Amino acid sequence: MNQEKLVLAYSGGLDTSYCLKKLSQENYEVHAVSVNTGGFSEEETKHIEKKAYEMGAFTYENINALQSFYDQIVRYLIFGNVLKNNTYPLSVSAERIIQAVEIVNYAKAIKAKYIAHGSTGAGNDQVRFDMIFQILAPEIQIITLIRDNKLSREQEIEYLKSQGIDVPWEKAKYSINQGLWGTSVGGAETLTSKQPLPENAYPSPLTKSEPENLKLTFDRGELAAVNDKQGDPVYLIQKIQDLAKGFAIGRDIHVGDTIIGIKGRVGFEAAAPLIIIKAHHLLEKHTLSKWQQHQKEQLANFYGMQLHEGHYLDPVMRDLEAFMQSSQKKVSGTVYLKLHPYRFELLGIDSPFDLMQAEFGSYGEMNKGWTAEEAKGFIKLTANATKIYQHLNKNT
Repeated sequence: MNQEKLVLAYSGGLDTSYCLKKLSQENYEVHAVSVNTGGFSEEETKHIEKKAYEMGAFTYENINALQSFYDQIVRYLIFGNVLKNNTYPLSVSAERIIQAVEIVNYAKAIKAKYIAHGSTGAGNDQVRFDMIFQILAPEIQIITLIRDNKLSREQEIEYLKSQGIDVPWEKAKYSINQGLWGTSVGGAETLTSKQPLPENAYPSPLTKSEPENLKLTFDRGELAAVNDKQGDPVYLIQKIQDLAKGFAIGRDIHVGDTIIGIKGRVGFEAAAPLIIIKAHHLLEKHTLSKWQQHQKEQLANFYGMQLHEGHYLDPVMRDLEAFMQSSQKKVSGTVYLKLHPYRFELLGIDSPFDLMQAEFGSYGEMNKGWTAEEAKGFIKLTANATKIYQHLNKNT
């Protein structure tokens, strides 16, 4: 009997390992595909490939999507200083979009009839994957074993053990998704509203105690150099992560509204994203006008929400990206920081477009561009509307 071609979005974790083993025993020719958005080293890729074939994959492919991930999504998250609920840099949300697009493109290329992924029925990823697949390839059927069978992690482990595959519970206890734009960490503690994640749940332990200076240079909103060493933004993001992770910077727990309407809680570690976003935001405070900052904040918040909920392919996203790109024309300069255990300081900036350099006055000190009488007149007119309202409504 001819087997049907199926592409499995495969990370090598517990859920996708279960899917690969189970589907390979059914009437499917399983093509396991990993999409590298920053979470795989060369050694890890080889290990995942070996595991894939051991579990029954017909083929294994690792697609390097680092550059497209940066070009199509990460750069706009930096331009917009996007932090969901003022906390989370959309580490996994952003990755899933590019991973889904790459998976569906691969499935089309090999003329697969099915696509499978390991999402549960209680999370956001099922929405992001299914939406992208349905929009780009409505003719391809979607298979989701974990969701459809309501499987627990314990049930998956027991099945794999029954197939001669040993998965230690301690290794499977935490769900870790690592990528260019941060690492998410889920476990029993994040299913509660009270418990913090233990120190050992985070992938980067504290190894540095002495403070270190860090210098980030931006060119039109994009990273151009780290400590005066130039490079492409993907390389520089990874360099910042390497410099900062020893300080255990960027740990937090995000609480938010999931796409499916329930509250969700997830831990994350994102040293480079948080450092870059905060440094970029500081540079913008010096180089953008008041109304540029105000309007971009509103639009970027909406952009982050739409991306988080899987609406990346809606044309409004391209419109928002065009606005954010335009806003970065003068966001060039250097930001000075200091790294400490568990935290970092923003020390200051240097930019040829720094609006504090204008020779009109120094805040709180002296003015050079207007007289005292002009200031009094301005204040009087500014107060006029509220003065009229209070006068007419003083007894209400």
